[in-house]
Amino acid sequence: MTAWDKSKLPSRHVTVGPERAPHRSYYYAMGLTKEEIAQPLVGVATCWNEAAPCNIALSRQAQAAKRGVKEAGATPREFTTITVTDGIAMGHQSMKSSLASREVIADSIELTMRGHCYDAMVGMAGCDKSLPGVMMAMLRLNVPSVFMYGGSILPGKFHGRDVTVLDVFEAVGQHAAGRISDEELEELERHACPGAGACGGQFTANTMACISEVIGLALPFSAGAPAEDVDRDRWAHESGKAVVALLRRNLRPRDIVTMDALHNAAAIVGATGGSTNAVLHLPAIAHEAGLRFTLQDVAEIMRKTPHIADLKPGGKYVAADVHRIGGVPVIIKALLDGGYLKGDCITVTGKTLAENHREVIVPKDQDVVRPTSDPISPIGGVVALHGNLAPEGAIVKIAGMKTLRFEGTALCFDCEEDAFRAVEDRAYKAGDVIVIRYEGPKGGPGMREMLATTSAIYGQGMGEQVALITDGRFSGATRGFCIGHVGPEAAVGGPIALLRNGDRIVIDAEKGTIDVMLPEEELARRRAEWQPRRTDYNSGALWKYAQLVGPAHLGAVTHPGAAAETHCYADQ
Repeated sequence: MTAWDKSKLPSRHVTVGPERAPHRSYYYAMGLTKEEIAQPLVGVATCWNEAAPCNIALSRQAQAAKRGVKEAGATPREFTTITVTDGIAMGHQSMKSSLASREVIADSIELTMRGHCYDAMVGMAGCDKSLPGVMMAMLRLNVPSVFMYGGSILPGKFHGRDVTVLDVFEAVGQHAAGRISDEELEELERHACPGAGACGGQFTANTMACISEVIGLALPFSAGAPAEDVDRDRWAHESGKAVVALLRRNLRPRDIVTMDALHNAAAIVGATGGSTNAVLHLPAIAHEAGLRFTLQDVAEIMRKTPHIADLKPGGKYVAADVHRIGGVPVIIKALLDGGYLKGDCITVTGKTLAENHREVIVPKDQDVVRPTSDPISPIGGVVALHGNLAPEGAIVKIAGMKTLRFEGTALCFDCEEDAFRAVEDRAYKAGDVIVIRYEGPKGGPGMREMLATTSAIYGQGMGEQVALITDGRFSGATRGFCIGHVGPEAAVGGPIALLRNGDRIVIDAEKGTIDVMLPEEELARRRAEWQPRRTDYNSGALWKYAQLVGPAHLGAVTHPGAAAETHCYADQ
């Protein structure tokens, strides 16, 4: 294998020349050879931890990726970063840490790569915020990079049917309503999550995994195998080899993540009825590439894309079923055949999206993924709303919904806990629009998800009879008439802060509108009376996050992004 020319690689600063003898001594201390030190250094970053099943298999997969890097002629250097796992953080104050963790993941990977002058990166993630966080770091650094999803969990079995963690959240509401016993709830919680992997439905992790393939940062077919499948190690190995090939070609993430690639990412979210959190993460990923891609941009593409994959929470199937019929490439191929994707986008294979999927066939003897000529719905599963209640926009997941219009009266809460208690006590009624505010990026701080509350409502059998709006977020597992990302948020005096109990609210997902039936004069009067609120987070990481974070419709980002760069790390 030919020797590497390190004259333009970051690792030259720690491995080349007599003055770097002290640095090289550290590598010798770790058992590297002279030849390995002379090769490019490839960071193998994972979010391995023992917090939740989402991440527990990543350490094993990292070893396979390192073998691939070595075989291809480079030197792997493994490191880990954090995750905050939403299934554990959900429904209490810990969820404030979730979205902020996305930024910490990206920041910590950046600092590790910068601090040690690594030349390329394999990034592996398993849980909701870790997937976009790793991809954001790849674009920020712009060194040759390959992403790999850690894999989904297999469905659990309960009374002869497939179940996911969403069923457990909804069972809490059923239990509170007296519809299931203590014993049944315990049996369900013991069997819903049978092993390693991220939530099995088309929740945030699997939505972002689909994005990783279609946007071109992950190898085709790599997102599909469940976490415990030995095939996942093969894809980790191939990812390690692929990143070295990218390094030889100097093909970088910003060459791959273009506006057309972002279009493709938004399209697959709409086609799969994916998580509303993608509307937060795609603008943030674009921001790292110096591109402006807003909530409205994402939503317009999703609305124009037919909903073709029948996946939970709105549908019948889980990620393992997609893998069974051929994986994410089957969804991509169906969209390419229908003309809904930009096929000429370059990917980490060095080939275009269309070239990668030329031989893929959409199986006919299955109903997991339909052709675009016979969709579940002619429009995507997530749409944007605008109106006097959300001038900067809001988002609603319509996949699986029976009605797209709701008119009701506001029932206002200034934090999720108060709303959850009201739901537990059945202190609401059919026709209410439950408003949870001061939960936005700044106001929370941290833009919590509301899965505990929405699941309790569904568990009580009221999911079709009320709506819920918030300046916070919803889990990818949320279903029902739930509107999130309402902007401007309450903490900065957005209209959601001005609502009072009994105000009439009209939501029309077909027209894309969300309005409170009040004259502008009344809103102006209330705005003049409004006073900002303090939170209890006045020091530490969440305080810092609240000072820096921007609005949800731009991705809730915390720094100026690539557009403000005067130099790029990869070119240092």
